[in-house]
Amino acid sequence: MNFTQSFKLAIKSLMLSKMRALLTMLGIIIGVAAVIIITSLGNGMQNYMNAQFEQLGSNLIQVMVYGRGEGGTRDVDTDDMYALVEKYPQYLSGVTPYVSATAKVRQGTEDFDHTSVYGVSEAFYRTDTQKTMQGSSLEEGRFLRYIDVERHQNVCVIGSYLAENAFQTDPLGQTISVSGVPYTVVGVLAESGDSTEGSGDDVIYIPYANAQRLGGGYGDMYLMTSTDRDTASAAKGIIENRLFKTYQSSDYYMVMTSAEMMDAMDSMLNTLMMILILIAAISLLVGGIGIMNIMLVSVTERTREIGIRKSLGAKCRDIRSQFIIEAGTTSAIGGAIGIVLGILMANVLTNVIALVLGTGNDGFVAVPTAGGIGVAFGVSVAVGILFGYLPANKAAKLNPIDALRYD
Repeated sequence: MNFTQSFKLAIKSLMLSKMRALLTMLGIIIGVAAVIIITSLGNGMQNYMNAQFEQLGSNLIQVMVYGRGEGGTRDVDTDDMYALVEKYPQYLSGVTPYVSATAKVRQGTEDFDHTSVYGVSEAFYRTDTQKTMQGSSLEEGRFLRYIDVERHQNVCVIGSYLAENAFQTDPLGQTISVSGVPYTVVGVLAESGDSTEGSGDDVIYIPYANAQRLGGGYGDMYLMTSTDRDTASAAKGIIENRLFKTYQSSDYYMVMTSAEMMDAMDSMLNTLMMILILIAAISLLVGGIGIMNIMLVSVTERTREIGIRKSLGAKCRDIRSQFIIEAGTTSAIGGAIGIVLGILMANVLTNVIALVLGTGNDGFVAVPTAGGIGVAFGVSVAVGILFGYLPANKAAKLNPIDALRYD
């Protein structure tokens, strides 16, 4: 028989025992669907995270300092970081302390326990991009000014969540209590995420010296910007050299550019995807073993058929090819079902995750790739053929006389 005839016979054999065929394919279906779902979610998360980092800008540099260093008697302070920007204007364009304060936020009789309070300088809002260093834009009002920071004035800029939930009317000009101190709202940031309690929109920005007095942060974190993407690496080197001069050890600080943060996140996602894909591959292995077992049973059930074909002139390679084609067909159909199921599940998960993240249709999207689908299908067929070879070879080596006598 040629390939077409063997393929038709394989389909006929599957149709004669549909439930057994479905159970045989189950491992392949689950394995392929899992691979499609994992790669789709991984690609979607990677694209989403890259888009979030792009909003921060490719020239953002995050600086963390941890202590006084080896035998040091002084720490790097805000003036040192400002002096560094003034000394290297061709590489560094801005710096702001970024103080995470411990504070109780209250408006009227309502407490906002999950609101984050950060202390920054006027440089946190970049006039060239009309956005903060973290990519948020102003919805109304203004951001903190130099005079606000210099005089430690009790003014603040709030996120969209607070603007909508803490005030019944326009929040500009009204006050909100931060650890018992009234702060006048001078600006409102545009919604940047899901605008829920505890999110990035549930935030207050105040002058950094005010935040330091509240406790919880001591100016040990700075956000800096390089002049552009190309100077980010050189700017990082300048900052590290300055910090090493003070601390005499790299154990007391960390400097990371937004590009490095993006690469680190991509590396973590890729590693996680590989681990999950390897776990999913176990299902393919189990599916292959299932196909081998069923094919061995099929060889036993069709021993007389094999004997008749051999007595009529069929060669060993003909018998072997027939059973290999049947195994490959079984795994190919299972792979096709798994691909369809995986794509459908990826679309469902896209809607669920987008709903959780509050990003809508423009946010997280699980992206099945043609390459991932092709590899998953190819592996499923290869598994079927590989595990189907042993039963096929057993069938091919049957003695026609013994096969005809088999009852």
